[in-house]
Amino acid sequence: MKAARFYDKKDIRIEDIPEPKVEPGTVGIDVAWCGICGTDLHEFMEGPIFIPPCGHPHPISGESAPITMGHEFSGVVYEVGEGVDDIEVGQHVVVEPYIIADDVPTDEGNNYHLSENMNFIGLGGRGGGLSEKIAVKRRWVHPISNDIPLDQAALIEPLAVGYHAFVRSGAKEGDVALVGGGGPIGLLLSSVLKAKGLTVILTELSKARKDKAHESGVADYILDPTEVDLKEEVMKITEGRGVDVAFECSSVNKVLDSLVELTKPAGVVVIVSIWSHPASISVHSVVMKELDVRGTIGYVNNHRDTIELVEQGLVNLEPFITQRIQLDDLISEGFERLIHNNESAVKIIVNPNL
Repeated sequence: MKAARFYDKKDIRIEDIPEPKVEPGTVGIDVAWCGICGTDLHEFMEGPIFIPPCGHPHPISGESAPITMGHEFSGVVYEVGEGVDDIEVGQHVVVEPYIIADDVPTDEGNNYHLSENMNFIGLGGRGGGLSEKIAVKRRWVHPISNDIPLDQAALIEPLAVGYHAFVRSGAKEGDVALVGGGGPIGLLLSSVLKAKGLTVILTELSKARKDKAHESGVADYILDPTEVDLKEEVMKITEGRGVDVAFECSSVNKVLDSLVELTKPAGVVVIVSIWSHPASISVHSVVMKELDVRGTIGYVNNHRDTIELVEQGLVNLEPFITQRIQLDDLISEGFERLIHNNESAVKIIVNPNL
């Protein structure tokens, strides 16, 4: 079968590899669509980061480069392994793509996403969504309604990132949220916040991303700091109070500074993006306003609630798909486009079976 294999920085190859064996306790999935994530781009341009370098196997998966990539994917079950009795062949599914030690519990209240040596399917080994087929341990497979188109279902994984950020924030219906950055995660997070009854203010410079926010209806206010006085506008919207909660989704220090400034006393600032460089923050403002500054990574028992938002029609994922490509065009039409023209491309998804 065809698969996208990461060898090293700027060295991803489309190769033929053996189909996975569906072992006891696993589910065989025909991959329908797989999204290209910002993490994948970082691996391509700067890696290996999450991917274990050749000769240095991951302590849980036992694998190192070359690694099959792709962790945002949907598909159809083609086989179930011995002991799996609650998933059927033909069922539509998405995957919570964790690599976590088998003895780490995943029931409610356990922060398994913070466990030692955590990594992701499609980065740390165990196959990936940028291949025709994959076999995944049952505990990471989530059935979805057949009413959700499989191309849109590939966005449930990044949507779950946004859902977990919402949970981490402690925000509630009626709050005002400021989202700094209108990239894929900022837009998907905004869609969760709107579905949960928050007023959403989005800050963004890119015209294409502002247009996408308008088109998708995920924000009540879309502000460009190069066109308006951000503080003046936010204070006008909040009647001088500041926002209840702010989400940093850009990895840009000026954005983080604005969020700290515009969050009300005793408010919450959540850092969602993964920073590849050090950041500074006004500790004086954090102290004097008693702000909570929180990090968030991945998801933890959030997939079921995230899927329900889509199944109930509270989040529409279709507007965020800006291009559909085949696996052979992964680099030229996928990675290169996102690296050099990321303002116009929100989410590019790949069909490995085309």
